[in-house]
Amino acid sequence: MQRRTFLLGTAALAVLPAIRLAAQPAAPASLIEVARALAAAPYLPPSGQLPPPFAGLTYDAYRGIRPIPGRAAMLPLGDDYALDLLPPGLFFPDPVEIDLPDGGGGFAQLPLTPALFDFEPRYFDAIPDTAPGAGFSGLRLRHPLNTPDVLDEVLVVQGASYFRAIGQAMVYGLSARAVAIGTGGPVAEEFPRFTRLRLHPAADGAVRLEAVIDSPSLAGHMDMVLRPGADTVTEIAVTLMPRREIADIGVAPLTSMYLKGPMRAAVSDDFRPRVHDSDVLVIENGGGERVWRPIANPARIETSAFLDDGPVGFGLWQTARSFEDFEDSEARYHDRPSARVEPLEDWGPGAVMLVEIPTGDEFMDNIVAFWRPAAPLAAGSEHRFAYRLTWTRGQPLAGTAMPVRQSRSGREHDRPGTRRFVVDFAGPPDGLVADVSATGSAELIGTSLFPLPEGRGTRVTFLLTPGTEDSIDLRLVLRDAGGAAASPVWLYRWTRARDGGV
Repeated sequence: MQRRTFLLGTAALAVLPAIRLAAQPAAPASLIEVARALAAAPYLPPSGQLPPPFAGLTYDAYRGIRPIPGRAAMLPLGDDYALDLLPPGLFFPDPVEIDLPDGGGGFAQLPLTPALFDFEPRYFDAIPDTAPGAGFSGLRLRHPLNTPDVLDEVLVVQGASYFRAIGQAMVYGLSARAVAIGTGGPVAEEFPRFTRLRLHPAADGAVRLEAVIDSPSLAGHMDMVLRPGADTVTEIAVTLMPRREIADIGVAPLTSMYLKGPMRAAVSDDFRPRVHDSDVLVIENGGGERVWRPIANPARIETSAFLDDGPVGFGLWQTARSFEDFEDSEARYHDRPSARVEPLEDWGPGAVMLVEIPTGDEFMDNIVAFWRPAAPLAAGSEHRFAYRLTWTRGQPLAGTAMPVRQSRSGREHDRPGTRRFVVDFAGPPDGLVADVSATGSAELIGTSLFPLPEGRGTRVTFLLTPGTEDSIDLRLVLRDAGGAAASPVWLYRWTRARDGGV
């Protein structure tokens, strides 16, 4: 999916006029019952067609449609919250019904008309009074996140079942979805979409958002409570109702971008040392292991499965946090959030999945991580997954002994066909040994462990000669004198570069 397409923000305003809701049929009392009714009926696809002035837009023309404050923007939602309703067009042709509080304990809808928006004259001529069949494409929530007198964006819900959030001193980066189907598989991925969103009045500093999900393979319901702050926390329960048996389900999917970094910087030749929203998948599994898996931009699609039973948590992390790590003052990759999924109940056996997709630029989300249950979801069944999703600037595995500081690799120029790996851990190397292994017939030599100067931690370096192998899984863990793990487990999948070399 093309990225950044729904991050077309407007400046925050402080004046909040009242919402004017037109008379509408009574909204259903229970959205989960709406989802159940959908699941019991044949799937009806949206038309995908838009009327003027929302049809046939370029990227710049879509950016030229702006919700008008008091009509579709800056609509109050209780203390310290406001929302913007987003127009259809470009990548977002499918209508999303949006239920807003009616002030009497119920919900009503604001019908979409062109009069709710300003249209940039450079891209639009006469604007019709109506747009039959068109609906909003999503919404944006605002909250005084960084300063008390400015309503910053804090959550955007737009496109399929995508949403993304930020906390204090962050800019939008990776995104989440309600559900994924067929990601990284042999057939085209299916993208379930939100067909209805319902916002409840803000209470106790939080906002509740419900959504109805629909696709050819399933219907479902998402219930989210958003709590903005230094870290923004979203507590989510997704109920899935398959129309068919689904083996390739993705629960709590996170979607990100990784173009290049110090593991293989030659993928993209530009002035920046790093270009990514996330650089590491971190897993805390049910067996007490902590896994640190650097992300790659491979030459072909790579799918990795990390088997588990009762996962404690997993997430995509942005570990580099200084401007100098990226040297990009516009994209501000150093200010983009990490996201951690923490199940709130036992998810049983399954696997954390990582899909890495080749990309030649930074405009495509090419990294996906999610949970896949071991057993397929049966047609006609109902499955609920509850979890906490935290959007944070913090470092992963806080409080863990000997956490990974950084990972680097490069070709060993005096040894053709050999690549050097360098992994730095926090803490001294006293009494520790490096346990390094590789799959296949690859040769590992030259493993060494030594302290870095000025107390900067411990470095492990080794050489990999893959020979005829095209893919090798590497594993490294520091062990104490008794053989017990003294660090997280560092994993990495080496694959051949685009030029066929190491």
